Amino acid sequence: SSKTFWTTTGMFPQEFIIGFPKRVKISKVAIQCYLVQTLRIERSVSEDPVGFEECVEKDLQHTEGQLQTEEFSLPDFQATYLRFIIKSAFDHFVSVHRVMAEGT
Repeated sequence: SSKTFWTTTGMFPQEFIIGFPKRVKISKVAIQCYLVQTLRIERSVSEDPVGFEECVEKDLQHTEGQLQTEEFSLPDFQATYLRFIIKSAFDHFVSVHRVMAEGT
């Protein structure tokens, strides 16, 4: 919902995990967030959320007063779980407003 968001508790790193019902092919991941400085995305192909491996890590641009929108192309990428780790921020608190994954 565009009316809800997830916010951090003020210390970093912060993380959240998104699980899929089964292993899926993902071609692109997009995120809308606010005040995130460094973001890492990891994946797991296990039945449980364990054994994560790093996929991408990026320093995001600071956009005062507006959401940051970042897209990550992931060719030939499979995952059962995605873990998003906010390693650092431009402020004490950040928010994540939307995460989108495209694929089959």
